[in-house]
Amino acid sequence: MTARPEMYRFHNGEKAPLQFAVSEYEARIAKLRKLMADMGVEAAVFTSMHNVSYYSGFTYCSFGRPYGLVVTAEECVTISAGIDAGQPWRRSFCDNITYTDWQRDNYWRAVLSVSGSGKVVGYEGDHISMAQMAKLEGFLSPAKTVDIAGATMVQRMHKSADELVMIRAGAAVADVGGYAIRDAVKEGAREIDVAMAGRDAMELEIAKRFPDAEYRDSWVWFQSGINTDGAHNPVTARKLERGDILSLNTFPMISGYYTALERTMFVGEVDAASLKIWEANVAAHELGISLLKPGASCSEVTHQINALFEEHQLLQHRTFGYGHSFGVLSHYYGREAGLELREDIDTVLEPGMVISMEPMLTIADGEPGAGGYREHDILIITEDGNENITGYPYGPEFNVVG
Repeated sequence: MTARPEMYRFHNGEKAPLQFAVSEYEARIAKLRKLMADMGVEAAVFTSMHNVSYYSGFTYCSFGRPYGLVVTAEECVTISAGIDAGQPWRRSFCDNITYTDWQRDNYWRAVLSVSGSGKVVGYEGDHISMAQMAKLEGFLSPAKTVDIAGATMVQRMHKSADELVMIRAGAAVADVGGYAIRDAVKEGAREIDVAMAGRDAMELEIAKRFPDAEYRDSWVWFQSGINTDGAHNPVTARKLERGDILSLNTFPMISGYYTALERTMFVGEVDAASLKIWEANVAAHELGISLLKPGASCSEVTHQINALFEEHQLLQHRTFGYGHSFGVLSHYYGREAGLELREDIDTVLEPGMVISMEPMLTIADGEPGAGGYREHDILIITEDGNENITGYPYGPEFNVVG
């Protein structure tokens, strides 16, 4: 019987145009290698979707299989499963090895073929599972392991000029979805019908702006009535009624990069109690935007917005922090947790960072003004302040519709 390989290189076709130039990825890897040298790491083994995508351009779909990227001083290689054939190589700026499933753990044998044995190995402590960490230890026999998740997160928090171009485009696509949703809102429409209108508009816009991209993962959460109480509540078939509070949420995904637009809306009319809460949330939103500038810390910004809500006796209705970083992330991968507007984060804002301002208040069902209120803009921190790249208007004047 012919011996079956543990791994092979399947360089099928030509390299595809990636979301960024090869020079962008080379610059990221150069910064990574300096980081590795400073930490004494000889081989970095990345397992997360966000870091594999950030450093290689390949955004994997695991479907229960492990994927990775191994970086040493000389090599940069994505590791992918045979089920994907040549696509991972075409979408990696670097080399790629395909592992087979003829025997268990060929993935780790492929990793070992690049990392070598007995090295100082960097890993992502916030992603790799205990089971996979045990296999890393068993197959690579590292002299030492070093958690590099935090350091790579800090690198991702500082956006390059090319990334800012991508993020601006994403924000514009989110606005396109927002306007499509606004046009679709009417009494009797289902949440799912409105959501599909926004998603379809965004995907068509992405295809127009990025004809060489892969298209997947863009989505809309459009919520109404009691369904607005949580920021991440899924879409339902609930029919819109006059006077309903609505939450518009558009999320275009472009080659792994996430942007968002979120707005409070009402169907046809807004009652006095709801309007008062909405206007308070808008005031917090505007205050927050004014505070986002170089030198401000995340915790300081948070405390100042808290003070405004406390004046309105609404602080107890706040549901989460006031904003977060953008980049390679989605609702199921990635998070630059060091750049979030929370009381327990003291990161100081710097030019080139990208962060949202998104205050949210939730009033319980049965109380005056019941529902969830949220506004969301994306801000690029500049040398002397910020650039708001969200164009869709917020507030009652524009968003009482249908």
